Amino acid sequence: MCIHLYINLRGYDGPTTPYVGPARVTSSPQPLHPDDHGPGRKASISREDLLAAALKLVGPHRSVSTLSLREVAREAGIAPNSFYRQFRDMDELAVALIDLAGRSLRKIIGEARHRAASTDRSVVRGSVEAFIEQLRADDKLLHVLLREGNVGSDAFKHAVERELQFFEEELCLDLVRLAARDNAPLHEPAIVSKAITRLVFAMGATAMDLPRAKDPELIDQLSEMVRLIITGSRALASRSATR
Repeated sequence: MCIHLYINLRGYDGPTTPYVGPARVTSSPQPLHPDDHGPGRKASISREDLLAAALKLVGPHRSVSTLSLREVAREAGIAPNSFYRQFRDMDELAVALIDLAGRSLRKIIGEARHRAASTDRSVVRGSVEAFIEQLRADDKLLHVLLREGNVGSDAFKHAVERELQFFEEELCLDLVRLAARDNAPLHEPAIVSKAITRLVFAMGATAMDLPRAKDPELIDQLSEMVRLIITGSRALASRSATR
C-alpha cells in the first residue's frame, strides 16, 4: 500500500476569525508607519497564509520554536504588526500547526486502518506503511509534530502531548473493535494503544534522519514491535481469563 498525500493548508478548518483581543506578547508591537506596507507587502493576510509561511521556513534542522515573528512576517509578505491580527504570538501559531498536523495524520492513519480491516492485509503493517509514507512525502507538518515534543516552549510540548493522546484514544477504540471481531481480548487496551503510539512516534522521529533505503527494514521492525505488544496483551488477557 502506498499513500501519497500532501497537506492543503487552504483546506484547514481551524479557527478563521481574526484575533481581536489584547495581544499577549513579550514586547509591545510598534505602531504601523505609513510605509509599513511597502512594496511587495500585503495589507492583510489569513491564518492559513501565516501557517504556510512558517512551514516554508522549517526543515530537518530548523524547528518552529527557533522561528521569529519577523521571519514569518517577511516570508508571508506582511508588516510584522499584521501578524497580531491572526495570532497572539509565535506560540499560538506553533500550536495551530501542531493541531493541524495531528488532525491530518490521524485522518491518514485512520483511513489506512479501515482499508486494511476491510481486506486481508495486516492492519498493523498497513498503518505503519502509511505513517512512513507520509513521513517521506515532504510533509513538514508531520515533521513539526514529531520534533516539537522535544524542543520549544511548554505550549509546544503540551500541544504535542494533546495530539498524542488523541491518537491513543482513537487507536484504543480501533483495538477494542478489532479484538471483539477476532474474539481475541486485550489486556489493558488503553495502555496498549499508548505503548504503540509512543513507539511509532519515537521511531518516526528517528526515521527522519535515516535514508529512504532504510524504510523497508524500518517498516519490518516497527510492524514486528507493534505485533509483539499486541501479542503480549492478548496473552495476559488469556491468562487472566483462565484464572
